[in-house]
Amino acid sequence: MPSPLWIKICGLSTPASVDAAVDAGADAVGFVFASGSPREVTPEVARSLVERVPAGVGAVGVFRDQPVDVVLRTASAAGVSTVQFHGHEHPADFERARAAGFGVIRATTAERWLGESDAEHDEFGAHRLLLDAPDPGAGATFDSAGLLETPPRGPWVLAGGLRPDNVARLVAMLRPAGVDVSSGVESSRGVKDVDAIRRFVAAARG
Repeated sequence: MPSPLWIKICGLSTPASVDAAVDAGADAVGFVFASGSPREVTPEVARSLVERVPAGVGAVGVFRDQPVDVVLRTASAAGVSTVQFHGHEHPADFERARAAGFGVIRATTAERWLGESDAEHDEFGAHRLLLDAPDPGAGATFDSAGLLETPPRGPWVLAGGLRPDNVARLVAMLRPAGVDVSSGVESSRGVKDVDAIRRFVAAARG
């Protein structure tokens, strides 16, 4: 029986990488609109890539500390179905995105999340919670001791330093509902390796 683990391959920028993620069985693909990222794409490029994504596979736009009006305008132009806030956005921004019809992912550091109260967690009302390393996209893992002691109450997604050779071990240890990878399936910074994408999904499913 297939694993229920949700898998997102993020930071895609070429048809080959999108096709590899879809063919490998990823549940979602991500496109980065955060300014200055080596994986940043324009809404026009993203839309051409989203058109390759079949029904049933999510298309996520990733933003970081950008005005919510810019986020919604860019997400609409790109044709993504979900917005991932990966900065210090306010809960009201999440509400705006939901009201506009987008699914919403809250991406934050594990350290920050562990320092918040349950009431603060609930304020964001995200459809998914993604816990990452302090420097997103840098390929570094984080100290997971706090999550072992105080795991999220609901389903959550693990990110930060995941690779084909460590994802199975970390999933077994932390029991997330999903995983998100970007730099861990690259041949160089910002350049995806289609074979690594396939190996990552196979390892995570295994």
